[in-house]
Amino acid sequence: MSEQKDESGVGEGTVFERAFNRYVGNAIHMFLSLLAVVILAAAAVTAVEVLIRVFPQLWHPATNEHLLLQKLIEDILLIGIAAELGLLLLFHRTSAAIEVIIFVVARKLIAPDAMTLDLLMGTTALALLLGVRFYFLPGRPK
Repeated sequence: MSEQKDESGVGEGTVFERAFNRYVGNAIHMFLSLLAVVILAAAAVTAVEVLIRVFPQLWHPATNEHLLLQKLIEDILLIGIAAELGLLLLFHRTSAAIEVIIFVVARKLIAPDAMTLDLLMGTTALALLLGVRFYFLPGRPK
């Protein structure tokens, strides 16, 4: 059995290993694509749910607007996390991974039970992530 060599000159394995890697790779790619579609669909359904049920409650006089606005912002950030996670699963971009982490840290910062140290560490992490996204990722304006 002859082994094919890639660009580095190292053989890829036997015919069975190459076929196995190709089929398993395709199966994993299909699974991740399906998972991304499910996550994006859930984000879309949740966005509609927030627009229909939560957003109009801001104008009801009997509700606590501060808590409701905080819940609305948390829901919007959760939708953003789901959308970015779906994009990460589909395209495997470094920028999508950084943006998912940015959304997670931002959502943690608005939690009502956040302590001062949590806020300080979250703000520092957010600033560092924004710096990494702006200065170190390819394709970003400098």
